[in-house]
Amino acid sequence: METFKKLKEYYWPFKNYFIWSILFMLIVTAITVVYPMILQLTIDEAVIGGRYDLIPLLAVGFVGSMVVKGICTYIYQYTGDLFGIHSVYKLRNSLYEKLQFLSFRYYDNAKTGDLMSRLTADVEGFRFFLSFGFSELIRFVLLIGISFSVMFYYSISLTFVTLATLPFLAVVVYKFDRAVHPAFRGIRKSFGNLNTKVQENISGINTVKSLSREDYEIGRFNASNGNYKDQYLFTSEIWAKYFPLMEFLGNLSVVLLLGYGGFLVMNESLLPGELVAFYSLVWYIMWPIMNLGFVVNLFSQSKASGERLLEILEADEEIEEKRGALKIEKLSGDVEFNDVTLRYGDDENEALYNITFKARPGQTIGLIGSTGSGKTSITQLMTRFYEPVAGQVLVDGLDIKDYSIRSLRSNIGIVLQESFLFSSSIKANISYGNPDATMEVIIAAAKRAQAHSFITELPDGYDTILGERGMGLSGGQKQRIAIARAICVNPSVLILDDATSAVDMETEFKIQQALLEVMKGRTTFIIAHRISSLKHADEILVLENGSIAERGTHEQLIKNGGTYQKIYDIQFKDREKVSQTG
Repeated sequence: METFKKLKEYYWPFKNYFIWSILFMLIVTAITVVYPMILQLTIDEAVIGGRYDLIPLLAVGFVGSMVVKGICTYIYQYTGDLFGIHSVYKLRNSLYEKLQFLSFRYYDNAKTGDLMSRLTADVEGFRFFLSFGFSELIRFVLLIGISFSVMFYYSISLTFVTLATLPFLAVVVYKFDRAVHPAFRGIRKSFGNLNTKVQENISGINTVKSLSREDYEIGRFNASNGNYKDQYLFTSEIWAKYFPLMEFLGNLSVVLLLGYGGFLVMNESLLPGELVAFYSLVWYIMWPIMNLGFVVNLFSQSKASGERLLEILEADEEIEEKRGALKIEKLSGDVEFNDVTLRYGDDENEALYNITFKARPGQTIGLIGSTGSGKTSITQLMTRFYEPVAGQVLVDGLDIKDYSIRSLRSNIGIVLQESFLFSSSIKANISYGNPDATMEVIIAAAKRAQAHSFITELPDGYDTILGERGMGLSGGQKQRIAIARAICVNPSVLILDDATSAVDMETEFKIQQALLEVMKGRTTFIIAHRISSLKHADEILVLENGSIAERGTHEQLIKNGGTYQKIYDIQFKDREKVSQTG
């Protein structure tokens, strides 16, 4: 029950629904046990005893109890559903909120499909037990207890003989629970992997089709689907192994009841009506115990689901905001790195090592280097997407940890190489970081990003609804909208991570000219592979293996004979030779 204790804060506030559900469930259970007693009176008193005048009264009592039971069952099940639905509403919101604040390091290892499975299937599995399983378990206990009491009232000896198999049945149910819980956890994990495969395939369908890898992807899906099938079959084998045994023990109790009960009736130690009532009461005990496997099944599923949900809720929020963090509306953009070292994993090499530089307000810093050299890592430290293992990152003279995360990030505009757009209007996408932006501000940002002309050509202009991940736009168009989104924030620090890689040379030139105006008064970091994108920078940092190998202006670096000059020669001098040859 440790899992349910940890999740108590999500369902306990709605305990009133649960209490009402239990209250009406008690009435339903009591009426259920009354049925055999009415049957016993009908046989022994009305039929055998010849008191036929009791039959109308017993019939009215039977019908009346059925009506009351029906009404109480409705209220019992409805309030139970309210309990479960309200609980998981709060739980699902908390899970989603937690996902918003988990660090990039968490998402480096998490799988999208698995997370989606947890927020849907696992939450629903937990809800079903809260709505139905919890109260059903209590109902079983009460039904067994009340039935025992009535059976003892009729015959103590017959009760003990009939229920001789009960201890064995309890052992079987216990072993079933021990076996089925790991099996259901395996099903949940396999379902998460299956979701991941589907999500990856749909997201990368263009790549799959362009490389004619449909058959390969079908094979991968079949393997994951096969694993999911095998997990279910393994669980079915457990059910098939234990349920016949539970049913055998339950039916054996009936055999003992009929044998010994018939003997007592013949010896006039028990009335026929009492034997019939006893038969019904035995099933009120045996069926709950046998169906306890079903409730145990629900419990095991909900426990496995709860454990997976707790893995998210209890995940370490690596990026934490210190108490009393400064909330600054506008920063000047003075950025400084002091001997900063970054490591992504405990056993991995440093992604950045002893990085030291200063960027004054309004300056432009260019970052260039081979793939994996650490260019993007520098910008991710500025925004506190990751924490350095050593050194300090300062903004306006203060450690970035001294600022509230919202204050820090709202002053930084980022344009990534892979532009992500939401399934919303173009207007909403551009103003995403600045929801209060006026239409004039949105249009001005779009014009600076060279996006206004193609937006106005769309049927609905800025109100055009984009498809998933910006479906319907070219890579260059998506990138320009992403640039407009960063400009719309009016940031103090602007980060352009290969932001013009998806546009043609002419559009790149226009965007660069517009950005020169945007960058005035802002500290700008430009990550690029094309020297033409950053040669105007005040300082260029050339990174190799996580360290700064060279630094200086464009004019200084092309004379050093280092890596930067080699890149320059490849991009410009070799191009000139080809042009002259042509």
